[in-house]
Amino acid sequence: MTQAPRVRLAEAEVFERPVEFRFPFRFGSARVASAPQAFVRVRVEDARGRSAIGWSAEMMMPKWFDKNPGLSPQDNVEQLRASLRLAVEGLTTLQAQTPFGLHAAAEGDHHRAAAGHGLPALVASYGLALLDRAILDAVCRMTGASAAEAVRGNLPGITDATAPDLGGFDLARFLSRLEPGPRLAVRHTIGLADALTAADFAPGQRLADGLPQTLEEVIAAYGHRYFKIKVSGRPAEDTERLLAIAAILDQSVDAYRVTLDGNEQFENADAVADLLDRIAEEPRLEKLSASALFFEQPIARAEALSKPVTEVARRMPLEIDESDGDIGAFLRARALGYAGISSKSCKGFYRALINRARVEMWNAEAGTASCFMSAEDLTTQSGLALQQDLVLAALIGAGHVERNGHHYVDGMAGAPAAERAAYLARHGDLYESASGRARLAIRGGEITFSTVLRSVGLGSSVEPDWAATVS
Repeated sequence: MTQAPRVRLAEAEVFERPVEFRFPFRFGSARVASAPQAFVRVRVEDARGRSAIGWSAEMMMPKWFDKNPGLSPQDNVEQLRASLRLAVEGLTTLQAQTPFGLHAAAEGDHHRAAAGHGLPALVASYGLALLDRAILDAVCRMTGASAAEAVRGNLPGITDATAPDLGGFDLARFLSRLEPGPRLAVRHTIGLADALTAADFAPGQRLADGLPQTLEEVIAAYGHRYFKIKVSGRPAEDTERLLAIAAILDQSVDAYRVTLDGNEQFENADAVADLLDRIAEEPRLEKLSASALFFEQPIARAEALSKPVTEVARRMPLEIDESDGDIGAFLRARALGYAGISSKSCKGFYRALINRARVEMWNAEAGTASCFMSAEDLTTQSGLALQQDLVLAALIGAGHVERNGHHYVDGMAGAPAAERAAYLARHGDLYESASGRARLAIRGGEITFSTVLRSVGLGSSVEPDWAATVS
């Protein structure tokens, strides 16, 4: 292991860029047609006076971090802005530490400060996650390392300081054995309002941007084999929609796998069991049922970790996503019968690696792969945000990753031409040029991103065009 450098956060700035969707994305009870993307730029300094700049980016998706119906989408975005401000304030007061040391020193105070401002834990996680990634990016650039090299050598200085349950587990050895590969299968999101066939379109809904819009068109264009199906928490309606989806998948894809995502729409485990009963009793869903990998966050977070879910989890593995508001969430969830947890860059780079280490430890102790981790999306946009998330998904060994930003947004919408051209030139394995856009290149249901894993820094060789953002 290379000695982890000690740095301090000397400067941090936050910018935004608007993103307009091709058509609304519906998850749970929310419909989102546009949202800003946050960009963070930091400067770190070490004890020798060396300085380096680092970046990160993430969508500011309303109605996911906090689903309080009394809050507007603009209120939700303001919450995320507040979380970023609190993270900057907290981290800039710290003395020099390793990159992970800064995170560990800030995490508790940051969450307490956020709670004092009425911000839920998931909102609090957002601000710290973006600052952590930008700092890691800067340290990688300072040392000339790719993020994959840095993590394998534990350049961030990751310890069990925030996860004492990993005491005795050899984190350095675990990190050194990670084998991030340059290919991932893309798990296509089927949103609640997404058209399945051309017959589903109402007048005026058909787009003329050259991109697939229906599920049938998406399969034909990209060759997907993995799918993430949003369900509404209304078992009878969900069963009918699953029948329509299964009819397409059974006919169009020889061998496919699916995950279900409840986005907190089920009141309790009994409601989840109701849907699973209906699926099991429907012969036309036999193939879809057999292909199901897990059920993501079906139960509302206020209820999800209040009672055991062991009985329903025996029928389909359950995973938490929105309930993952802090570093201890997976421990509490596992004790109640959940087997999995999602990885999302918006929740924390280090949190995902620590949870992946927990999966390794627990499965080794049990002698079976009963616990798991998946890679999920937040309409992550092509460019910096996407590439940083791909590094994380590759490091945790995801195999397949939910990707939906390319479906709801046409390429690098909002990015200037020079920035799009730079991504095509330096990350041409991940993108392709079409209709003047730099679009994600999905072939045979997969993406390739060798250039991302090789890049010095956290996943990107292209600096954002700061002139095309607003502060």
